[in-house]
Amino acid sequence: MSSDWDKELAKIDKQLASISDEELMNASAPAPVVPGPQKGAGRVPSASPPASGKAPRKWVLYARLGLALALAVGILFWPHAEYSIACGVNLFLYLGASVLITGTGMWSAIWSWRHRAAGAHILSLAIMMWGLVVGAAEVLPRTGYARTPGDVTPT
Repeated sequence: MSSDWDKELAKIDKQLASISDEELMNASAPAPVVPGPQKGAGRVPSASPPASGKAPRKWVLYARLGLALALAVGILFWPHAEYSIACGVNLFLYLGASVLITGTGMWSAIWSWRHRAAGAHILSLAIMMWGLVVGAAEVLPRTGYARTPGDVTPT
């Protein structure tokens, strides 16, 4: 059985040797063969691009990233006076905004990963982390985990 493989590999080597390096570098890879559905089998996923022939639109990815970035920068302009987000509805709105920033960062990170956009993916992860930091800056002191020296009341 190994001799059959040796013969097949020898044929492939001979074919590769007959092609020049330039032709080999410029040749496009053939499309992968996807077997058709068999009896009793479900739908076979296709590895080829969509039938419409349209390439994925990168502007959608960057629109998502732009929305996430706008939210991340916009939270810096939130009225941050002590009376504004000390407690109550304004605190929950602020924490909701930080969750929204984290969610949009994750949303754009998934899309940038799918579209192989490395720079956009790194920025998306940074936006996601920023949303977590903004939320943690308000939650942790209230839970007693991250008290500053000015927050400690003498007993």
